[in-house]
Amino acid sequence: MDIRTEVKKMKADSPVMAALSPETRNKALEAAAKALLENKEEIFRANREDMENAEKSGLGQAVMKRLKFDEHKLEDVIKGIQDLIRLPDPLSQVQLARELDQGLELYRVTCPIGVIGIIFEARPDALVQISSLCIKSGNCAVLKGGKETARTNKVLFTVIHEAVTGCGLPQGCMLQAELHNEIDELLACDDCVDLLIPRGSNQFVQYIMNHTKIPVMGHADGVCHIYVDETYDMEKAIPIIVDAKTQYTAACNAVETLLVNRKAAGEFLPAVEKALTEAGVKLRGTREVGEIVSCEVMEEEEFHREYLDLILSVKIVEDLEEAVAHINTYGSHHTDCIITENREHALEFMQLVDSAGVYQNCSTRFADGFRYGFGAEVGISTGKIHARGPVGLEGLVTYKYKLFGQGQIVGEYASGKKSFHFRDLDKKEYL
Repeated sequence: MDIRTEVKKMKADSPVMAALSPETRNKALEAAAKALLENKEEIFRANREDMENAEKSGLGQAVMKRLKFDEHKLEDVIKGIQDLIRLPDPLSQVQLARELDQGLELYRVTCPIGVIGIIFEARPDALVQISSLCIKSGNCAVLKGGKETARTNKVLFTVIHEAVTGCGLPQGCMLQAELHNEIDELLACDDCVDLLIPRGSNQFVQYIMNHTKIPVMGHADGVCHIYVDETYDMEKAIPIIVDAKTQYTAACNAVETLLVNRKAAGEFLPAVEKALTEAGVKLRGTREVGEIVSCEVMEEEEFHREYLDLILSVKIVEDLEEAVAHINTYGSHHTDCIITENREHALEFMQLVDSAGVYQNCSTRFADGFRYGFGAEVGISTGKIHARGPVGLEGLVTYKYKLFGQGQIVGEYASGKKSFHFRDLDKKEYL
């Protein structure tokens, strides 16, 4: 398959995709959900083959957990599709309505981005989530999954594509890239791909950014922190930290570093060590931490590390100010939490920590499009332009300005013959 040729066809189909009614797009999503259920045995069979090959290759448990697509994962993606269907249509939403002069009306209206290339890690459920979000938001999607789940991805793609095109979506609404060399071909399609969303390692994301002219949205590492303030509640703190580390260790929103206020360390560290050890977590900490609890001693520069495993870095800090400085230095601007009963401390933490998600007294694992009510997500963005945090429907639309006139020309305004008298209009007037 020649990627450039196929993507150019998608580009031609993208206006057709954008013009589809919300009813058509929702009907396509319903058909996709039904088809996934009807073909689940074929999907599970392909996934078992992928899992067997991955196990023979000696992949780690963190990766193996991501590869698995079973009844539980199927239920989750089906629910995600159903939630998407219930969400309001993100397209044709009037964001601004303004009369520039009599008979000269300006509207800013949401529209799809166009053709989006998503290169994602070895998670078959990501393919379903991403394609569903693109369908709902009227975007065409080029999908490149990890080689570890090639069989599962192939079946999922075929099932979904056949279901949605059978409901009136153009053939170019979805395209699957299966070969590794097709990634570089896709990166060169800056004339027909509007956005790239890579999901993978820091090294991989940096490679994508450095080898394309296409705008890139995404994140590399997920070095998330929890800071235990001096005014903490032990009954809240312990379950939060255990959940954030162990509920799904391979996720980018799992906590990787625990910071503890020096005034709380003597009481808190032994208690959290006991709970984490019972949960199978290994502690790595500074020499100061090692004087209070048993841990492997680590150096300061190692706090950049993302484990994606049952390992947690621990450090004692003097106060909230030092905690914030540490997070902004070693974190990945993903999701960070403060455990405190002091509302002012929480607000200060949220103001000063430069991350896409800032929390008080809850697990970092809540950083997820599904849990935010977005239906699903195409990924987490740690950038600050266009979309930030879990990227759901709103992050997959842009807008265009529509100006309705009655023969006006700029020369008359430049000469002073006419003048603007900006007046906001009722957004419903656009309809």
